[in-house]
Amino acid sequence: QVQLVESGGGLVQTGGSLRLSCVASGFIFSDYGMSWYRQVAGKERELVARISSAGGIRTYADSVKGRFSISRDNGKNTVCLQMNSLKPDDTAVYYCKRVGYVNWGQGTQVTVSS
Repeated sequence: QVQLVESGGGLVQTGGSLRLSCVASGFIFSDYGMSWYRQVAGKERELVARISSAGGIRTYADSVKGRFSISRDNGKNTVCLQMNSLKPDDTAVYYCKRVGYVNWGQGTQVTVSS
């Protein structure tokens, strides 16, 4: 059974930082690319960042380039999202996802106050 458990969200002021983590289980983690998405209530989920299975290829949404960094530790089945210089527009529920599959975790709430 595939499980994705996100953590690390919280309330932070504009300009602050947070580090999100996602622990995966139920599949061979090192075989798959992983992504972070975010969703604001009433809007579609937005792809934020993606990392290849070995970690060598990383892509970002234009809105987070230069501020967010995705990384992974295949030995710990974990993918992380380091978020710096946070803005109120970054407020959302953040989810990790295995590339090509539709399993979702419960998400972690990030709130950036102005």
